[in-house]
Amino acid sequence: MFAERYKTRLTLQRQAGLYRNPPEVRRRDGKYLLMGTVRVLNFASNDYLGLSTSAELARITAGKFRKYGTSSSSSRLVSGNYSVINQAEKAYAAYFGYDDAVFFPSGYQTNMAVLSTFLEQGDTVIFDKHIHASSVRGMIMSGAGFYGYNHNSLSHLERRLETCRHKHAAVLTESLFSMDGDLLDAPGLLCLKERYGFLMIVDEAHAFGALGDRGRGIAGTVADVAVGTFGKAFGFFGAFVLLPHGFKEYLFNFASPLIYTTTLPEAHAATAIELLDVIAASEDRRIRLREISAFMKERLKREGFLVSGDAHILALEIGEETKAVQVSRLLLEKNIFVLPARYPTVPRNHAILRIGITALHEEKDIASFIEHLKEIYGCLE
Repeated sequence: MFAERYKTRLTLQRQAGLYRNPPEVRRRDGKYLLMGTVRVLNFASNDYLGLSTSAELARITAGKFRKYGTSSSSSRLVSGNYSVINQAEKAYAAYFGYDDAVFFPSGYQTNMAVLSTFLEQGDTVIFDKHIHASSVRGMIMSGAGFYGYNHNSLSHLERRLETCRHKHAAVLTESLFSMDGDLLDAPGLLCLKERYGFLMIVDEAHAFGALGDRGRGIAGTVADVAVGTFGKAFGFFGAFVLLPHGFKEYLFNFASPLIYTTTLPEAHAATAIELLDVIAASEDRRIRLREISAFMKERLKREGFLVSGDAHILALEIGEETKAVQVSRLLLEKNIFVLPARYPTVPRNHAILRIGITALHEEKDIASFIEHLKEIYGCLE
């Protein structure tokens, strides 16, 4: 019975152009992926500064794991509350301008812990309709009432706030949206916060390390709680949340995703401390990332493609799910890999090519991408 159900659903998934079957990657080499014996130019990476394959980060990480071992072997609340982890969390809180921080194994787990713990029945969450799936899951788990506002529309958000004026309200958004690639209007949001006094939770996963002064993101003036990840611009793994005073203690006592999971190893925290210095000193990489991203967007627009995005994530509009898959597949045949983002990641019939740009990309890579894209579009018309 179960097997037949799964088979039927997979068949329907294929027919709708929504079937997922990721290509197998043998290994990574900077801006390239090795798939079998073929080297493929990668435009589907979140390694925005190109640190994950750098010799410097490899040296730091290897040394810390040799020193501390490979596992914490315990939950944080049993015997895994190591001094070096607390030291690292204090360093991250200080660097980003918050009172406290807590490390988690993943960004998905972080969002679920934050939202399911800090919010509860009787609270109201007003969220940007394009937030990440992990945030949606966390809201549902919290039991709070929730209302969406139109993507990046502060006027619609204010109308929502007016209806919730006398309730415990939190606003939830991202600073750099993972699919649309557009940026939050942080000053405008700050004005609303000063007027309505809500709790502000911002996911800065795609901004930390890559945007702002020394990679501090763009929402520090408005966010009470900010979620970051090591798995993107930091070139590492795991995630963290930045908090006001007293919130860390509350997580330790009531956050199920924290209490009932093995904590990250000491070596991770020790590496993260040194990684802050690398991030602070990576202004040349951030400048390069900004310049090459702007170059890609300008060239795509010049060629007549519909493309949006304010930074290093660009969304190339396709529309039909099956067409997005087809374009991505044909690009892969040209040794270029880019993600066809489809429902439910984006709205149905609004599929995109989600282009992730890194500081490792060069103008010749952009030229090759656009040349092959034009050729493919010419064949499909």
